[in-house]
Amino acid sequence: MHNQRTLKAPATLQGTALFTATPSRCTLHPADTNTGIIFIHNNSEIRVHPDSISREPVHPVFASIPPRCSALTNGSTTIWLVEHILSAFAGLGITNARVELDHHELPIFDGSALLFTNAIRKVGIESQDASIEPIRLTKPIRVEHNDSWITATPSDTPSYQYTIDYGSDSPITSATVHWNNDPEDYTHRVARARTFCLDHEAEALASAGLFKHLDFTDMLVLGPNGPIDNTLRDPHECAHHKLLDLIGDIALLGSPIIAQIEAHKSGHALAHTLAEAIINTQ
Repeated sequence: MHNQRTLKAPATLQGTALFTATPSRCTLHPADTNTGIIFIHNNSEIRVHPDSISREPVHPVFASIPPRCSALTNGSTTIWLVEHILSAFAGLGITNARVELDHHELPIFDGSALLFTNAIRKVGIESQDASIEPIRLTKPIRVEHNDSWITATPSDTPSYQYTIDYGSDSPITSATVHWNNDPEDYTHRVARARTFCLDHEAEALASAGLFKHLDFTDMLVLGPNGPIDNTLRDPHECAHHKLLDLIGDIALLGSPIIAQIEAHKSGHALAHTLAEAIINTQ
């Protein structure tokens, strides 16, 4: 059993939405015990749970390809790009919070979870007088698609592992990175890793009308020789960002999980499938 945790005070952050290029502000509020994580937009609440995962594409260009972000819906309201803030909550052990938004997409900031993480740490974290029973597995669960897979294995301690591999000709370095549920390690190594894409992907998305408000200094775009007009924050930043996303997507469970999570070349869609498979075993 673990104590529930929330923020000590509200924290407001303002930035720009990645896909709609419009201003986006969110306020992270403390929440009572047993609240869980709830998103609020236009007085409509969406509770974090696999049943709330939305498959609706954030933009028509993504209608026929796997999702490029994680979204939640209650049937009438949909909130996009929740994975970074959920990753920050999970990385810092926050179990109860209410996230109030003035837009249906969270701000992207620099493409990492660092601003969310820093804002939470600045207002402080409160251990609440109530325990929470983490999700535990009775047997391994594996989901796969082509050469991508994720496994969740019973364990006495939580751990996450991600292997990135775009091939020997890619400017993205192959690597395997880990996180063992340490908030300090999350803050200083995982949270700072930014969203990335390859130059041909960025060009295709720009041709479709997306990301006109950004340039290469705002986005981590990799060409044949590495980052374009930018610098990696660490040699395995791309792998660390995929790890960051994995942590956030598994947090869609709505409760902490004690398991060994290992992912190989996976994305949001496969993580959503795993979260649904896990909750169906409970």
